[in-house]
Amino acid sequence: MAKFSRRITIKFPFPTHKNAITDDYIVSGDVLGVGVSGKVYRIQSRRSGQKYALKILTDSDLSRREVILHKKACEDCEYIVKILHVYQNMFLKHKSILIVMEYMEGGELFSRITSRSKSGYTERDAARIIAMIVQAVAHLHCMDIAHRDLKLENLLFATKEDDSILKLSDFGFAKEGNNEDLPYKTPCFTPYYVAPEVISKMRYDKACDIWSMGVILYILLCGFPPFYSKSDEARLSDDMARKIKAGDYQFDQKEWGSVSDEAKSTIQQMLK
Repeated sequence: MAKFSRRITIKFPFPTHKNAITDDYIVSGDVLGVGVSGKVYRIQSRRSGQKYALKILTDSDLSRREVILHKKACEDCEYIVKILHVYQNMFLKHKSILIVMEYMEGGELFSRITSRSKSGYTERDAARIIAMIVQAVAHLHCMDIAHRDLKLENLLFATKEDDSILKLSDFGFAKEGNNEDLPYKTPCFTPYYVAPEVISKMRYDKACDIWSMGVILYILLCGFPPFYSKSDEARLSDDMARKIKAGDYQFDQKEWGSVSDEAKSTIQQMLK
């Protein structure tokens, strides 16, 4: 039986490279991360020797939307990972989009938190981190874009220094053009961070990103998420979904006794 592929209708509004990525870069087998739509590899410029990150997507309208939104969003915001070049070519015998991005040497915010042995950040440090996330998200929302997958794994440090800038990445779930008359309907999410209206199969809007930021701030201050599943951490359990919908989370004295009421109130305002 013949295989049918969907016709690609979206064109890139910017120039792309048509030559092989290996003409310009050495592509290593080192996987830096796995996003919603593809893997990210470490690469090195043949000309300068500088390191970059390479995300490889199967060429489709969905992938092209992701790249276009990400490139448009990063151009005027220092808190979003920069796309430097886009290649259209075959890769491992598949028609692909190859995205060259700045190399974020400091790694994921997730790794920084797990290395702290489940202890949270100080309020001052958490405020600095959440402020950078807020600036990235505010920039997106001003452009009428919802990220829809804010999580620790999608927030990357530029360097290994404690005071490194933090940047938002992975636009695989990003969506443009939401308004009150045409809200989002597709349930795109990662369980720990998902807003109640998304899993309730209700129509929702960019406010789903605010909820996710509230979850991130909670984790920053205590070291673990407000909603979690005791049975299977990889999926959204019925009990976890119930707690998210009810806003059922706690500020236990052991972890939160030294955290200010102002910080707790901020989280409560975001998780409502």
